[in-house]
Amino acid sequence: MPESGASRAQQERTHISTAGTGATEPGATGTTPGKPAAAEAARRTGLLVTLVLGGLTAVPPLSMDMYLPALPAVTDSLHAPAATVQLTLTACLTGLALGQVVVGPLSDRWGRRGPLLIGMMIYVVATALCVFAPTTGLLIGFRLLQGLAGAAGIVIARAVVRDMYDGVEMARFFSTLMLISGVAPIVAPLIGGQVLRFTDWRGIFAVLTVVGLVLTLVVWKWLGETLPPRDRHTGGLGDALRTMRQLLADRVFTGYMIAGSLAFAALFSYVSASPFVVQEIYGASPQTFSLLFGINSVGMIIVGQINGRILVGRVSLDKALTFGLSVITLAAAALLLMTTGVFGDVGLFPVAAGLFVLMSAMGMAMPNTNAQALMRTKHAAGSASALLGTSSFLIGAIASPLVGIAGEDTAVPMAVVQLVCAVGAMACFLGLCRPWRRAA
Repeated sequence: MPESGASRAQQERTHISTAGTGATEPGATGTTPGKPAAAEAARRTGLLVTLVLGGLTAVPPLSMDMYLPALPAVTDSLHAPAATVQLTLTACLTGLALGQVVVGPLSDRWGRRGPLLIGMMIYVVATALCVFAPTTGLLIGFRLLQGLAGAAGIVIARAVVRDMYDGVEMARFFSTLMLISGVAPIVAPLIGGQVLRFTDWRGIFAVLTVVGLVLTLVVWKWLGETLPPRDRHTGGLGDALRTMRQLLADRVFTGYMIAGSLAFAALFSYVSASPFVVQEIYGASPQTFSLLFGINSVGMIIVGQINGRILVGRVSLDKALTFGLSVITLAAAALLLMTTGVFGDVGLFPVAAGLFVLMSAMGMAMPNTNAQALMRTKHAAGSASALLGTSSFLIGAIASPLVGIAGEDTAVPMAVVQLVCAVGAMACFLGLCRPWRRAA
């Protein structure tokens, strides 16, 4: 018989209150007794499922980064100020945040596959509408819908990983996903820059529509269900809200969630500001901007693989996370000094180097915050994944317009936002997670 919502909620309260402290849970080698058969079958498909999940986590960077080289062109085409056009990024981020709050609990209730396919189909329609947007207002609205639907990919991909893996293996798999999804930020601006050579910014959304359609077909054909009916929640909205409240009451889970979200905001402040900083302030072409953006993404991928293949299992995840956040903070401080003119007119190369270091360190910070947070909940992976994603994208959406608050002629706001977010991430990690106590 299916469990009642009350008994499920009691299970979650027991699990959350006795969750591990970041150490490897039983079954960290991926052989947890009683692991659902569907999840075990999905794991055996190996590379295929990894590629599908990587494609799903690539949906947000594809939606954002292919569009970045076109931001100045959109400003001219729709006769809108830069700050207004940047709201199209904010709208997509807001949609990605709010959509996860809905889709995550739905996937705990109805399984992973159905909500994912519905979300991807809506994403395709919303992206196609962006092609024909006649005004900035409508483009912002369509981008919001695009984000709401695209949230299904990223939140369910994380939940599927939690269905299949535990402990150290989960941290390794998140680093592997970063390798695959990290290709998207590399190729997306390059593709966007090349598309602009032959058409306008609307052509970029046409390409994204095709990408979304192909990914939907791949999911339909090759991604099976990983959450069997016996493990699904039977409660309604009230049960989902109680589960989220219990997760947020877990101080350590919340610490990892906020630290990861602030790190993401530092990253997204770069994503939002870099087209104007690199092209308008330093005079680089869209192709040069795309190349620099790709190089930074390569750095993030390399560090992510060092984290997953070398450090995980040898160094505690908290130590690796501390190092990653420290490097992000130092890089942000250096960028602030350079953009305020402390070292004189430094030019593009030193600023690009600082951004490279900051972006690369994300490869150590972000997989470990996700893994450590998800290790504290096993029976509500969809809800936990939704909270992680919603927090990240909401804080990123707040950071996005702040980077342009002083206009298009200075990079100082970008550096200030990055430094504030980096310091805040370190403070939340140390103050709420208290890794030195849990390691003792």
